[in-house]
Amino acid sequence: MTEYYDKNFDPKTVKDEIVAWIRDFFEKNGRDCKAVVAISGGKDSSVAAALCCEALGKDRVYGVLLPNGVQKDIDASMKLVNHLGIAYSTINIHAAFQGVVDEMKAAGLDVTEQMTTNLPPRLRMATTYAVSQTMNGRVANTCNLSEDWVGYATRYGDGAGDFSPLSHLTVQEVRAIGDVLGLPHELVYKVPIDGLTPLTDEEKLGFTYDVLDRYIRTGVCDDPVTKANIDQKHRANLFKLRLMPSFEYDGPTLAE
Repeated sequence: MTEYYDKNFDPKTVKDEIVAWIRDFFEKNGRDCKAVVAISGGKDSSVAAALCCEALGKDRVYGVLLPNGVQKDIDASMKLVNHLGIAYSTINIHAAFQGVVDEMKAAGLDVTEQMTTNLPPRLRMATTYAVSQTMNGRVANTCNLSEDWVGYATRYGDGAGDFSPLSHLTVQEVRAIGDVLGLPHELVYKVPIDGLTPLTDEEKLGFTYDVLDRYIRTGVCDDPVTKANIDQKHRANLFKLRLMPSFEYDGPTLAE
């Protein structure tokens, strides 16, 4: 049996609590609306979609597959929607992506690696919202705590959404809930890769999620270099988790 870093973590109990939370969210913020989930075929979108199915019923969950040209692992996304039995659509964002890139070049703007890395997830989220609005849906955010901790999400891309069932759970905990939900092992334990570069998430980060999860939950990291790396990434990306800074003006309001 897995010994979780959070000693109070019980995946079955937490799964049931999330299901109840999703039901409550929709009761208050979209009674009879559908949950719309961008399906990547990885653990997070798989678990989020499965939780929504248990909370709302599969008829109220809609999947959106969003390849950018050819997606080598799109079979994983198909496996998930078929396993859950949910309706879905496949919308290829490549023409939109290439169109933006071409227009930027025509405008004399630099097409940087950072821009081309972050544009696809932002286009995917815009597309997911467009699909959601056709059915009065609510978009699921599928980020987890571990990724958010080190800023491994694109602001206004995969970091957006209307409700977030997994953002307080580590990678280890999300996988455990996936097991409890009976999801296919190859989806829950699929090597995390964002599809934006050839590298895995852990290769990009420079440390494993297991090391990160342990540090998040216990404060223990055996390697001081890795600890410093995690701390630096956390500090640098805290802005992604906060509301947009706004100028505060203490003027009269309607209530007054």
